Amino acid sequence: MNAHGGICRGRVVAVTGAGRGLGRAHALAFAAEGARVVVNDLGVGPDGSPGGPGPADRVVGEIRARGGEAVAHADDVASSGGAASLVATALGSFGRLDTLVNNAGFLRDRMLVNLDEDDWDAVVRVHLKGHFLPLKHAAAHWRAEARAGRRPAARVVTTSSGAGLLGSVGQGNYSAAKAGVVGLTLVASAELSRYGVQVNAIAPAARTRMTERTFAAAMAAPQDPGAFDAMAPENVSPLVVWLGSAASQGVTGRVFEVEAGRITVMEGWRRGPTADRGARFTAAEAGETARRLLAEAAGPLPVYGAG
Repeated sequence: MNAHGGICRGRVVAVTGAGRGLGRAHALAFAAEGARVVVNDLGVGPDGSPGGPGPADRVVGEIRARGGEAVAHADDVASSGGAASLVATALGSFGRLDTLVNNAGFLRDRMLVNLDEDDWDAVVRVHLKGHFLPLKHAAAHWRAEARAGRRPAARVVTTSSGAGLLGSVGQGNYSAAKAGVVGLTLVASAELSRYGVQVNAIAPAARTRMTERTFAAAMAAPQDPGAFDAMAPENVSPLVVWLGSAASQGVTGRVFEVEAGRITVMEGWRRGPTADRGARFTAAEAGETARRLLAEAAGPLPVYGAG
């Protein structure tokens, strides 16, 4: 581990949901590039049910065993107190906070007609509120620093999903929350730039507890020990580390799809074919115009799992 060099040398990074999967990979990758890391994980199961204790402590142990610096944080970042204590832990342990990576989440998949209100609330809470509250508290700290004349080179990396960009059958709650993450990212990027804060989103695909059903066939297939593991979560982390470093200066308000050895800049809603008659349409005229415009427009990409 490159504890004394790398593109994040001297930076302090907080990663939520860092006890396993993508979050763990991010925490280890940041530490390898010289960052001191706050490893957050509540220790719940893949559906948010109570899980085994200590995943954050185990990752901290891995980082320290490789010569890095890290502390554990086991509070709920979807609560205001837990999110505030995440920032306080970084400041109390390392004296600063430079980068926030919002990654924590779990799944409760159901078709819409079978989706319980509690399953909706729980998933939206952990993914969307669990992004908002750490971002709010970190941003308040960085605003205070900027106003005191200590303008930070702060970075936030949020975690959306292909489900949030295109939709995913059986994941109405998750898709809505991850679409909300993109909206939050764009607003935060616009609001916080004056304080030296850059905010970008990733839409990753990798093998984790949350995706084990999706990639079950690939996981069951025999693997060549020397072959590139396209679904390894470690493939996503290099971009996250770069976005979380000072080297990403000038990049903000962007969404990147990242998996295996591929990085794509996602281009979101843009105005397409338009008709403006300068007066109110009748319903029939609006329908006729809409059909003409749709014939001129590019078709939407398919929803994951549809057809």
